[in-house]
Amino acid sequence: MNEPLLRIQDLSKSFGGLKAVQNVSLHVPAGSLTALIGPNGAGKTTLFALMSGFLKPDSGTVQFDGQDITGRAPHLNARQGMTRTFQIVQPFAAQTVRDNIAVGVHLHVKDRRSALSQAEAVAERVGLAAQLDKPASELTVAGRKRLELARALATQPRLLLLDEVLAGLNPQEIAEMIPVVQGIANSGVTVLMIEHVMQAVMHLAQHVWVLAQGQLIAQGTPAEVTTDEKVVEAYLGHGTAARLRAAAQTGVAT
Repeated sequence: MNEPLLRIQDLSKSFGGLKAVQNVSLHVPAGSLTALIGPNGAGKTTLFALMSGFLKPDSGTVQFDGQDITGRAPHLNARQGMTRTFQIVQPFAAQTVRDNIAVGVHLHVKDRRSALSQAEAVAERVGLAAQLDKPASELTVAGRKRLELARALATQPRLLLLDEVLAGLNPQEIAEMIPVVQGIANSGVTVLMIEHVMQAVMHLAQHVWVLAQGQLIAQGTPAEVTTDEKVVEAYLGHGTAARLRAAAQTGVAT
């Protein structure tokens, strides 16, 4: 396995009396496609915000490419190669798809003509080439998700943090987006994705970390974690694993 590109150690964050993230430690190997899953309210997006610098942890450390970046500003992390998407997509609605993507390109490229040219290449990678001149406000939900991905990809990330990039998509749109994400990973970009769509997790992820109530409760391959009793209980409620086990033994549905 490759050396970790991202390593977080004993990361914690509270909001008042709510312990959103509690002593979480995980690592993401360079070149991997890894998933972070868990029920709603588990603390996944808060963990992303701590990793990427949008929030400062109460304790613990974040290391990226061997360097301590704990609490460092997001734009500095992006310049070094860590970029994230957001669950709630907010493009520059009045600007074209091309101009939206060019904003990301400008992190490293000053020349406007070059930035627009690179924006076109990124649009091709995510399936937006035919919509480059369309205002972002006219995109479908699926189109906006692709644009959010394109804007992040335009920053030339080494580590891409994807926050529910498939949320709100119908089954066909999900099936069409999975190869896009796989293609990004195949190009050499390390990907860590928060995802509720288990079809995508099973298809894409090499390793899965499971968060519940702010704590890591399991890790392993997709097949391992989806059959882990702690994971089943976290998603479906206390006692569910025992009922499913009993049903499997008797042949009676729960």
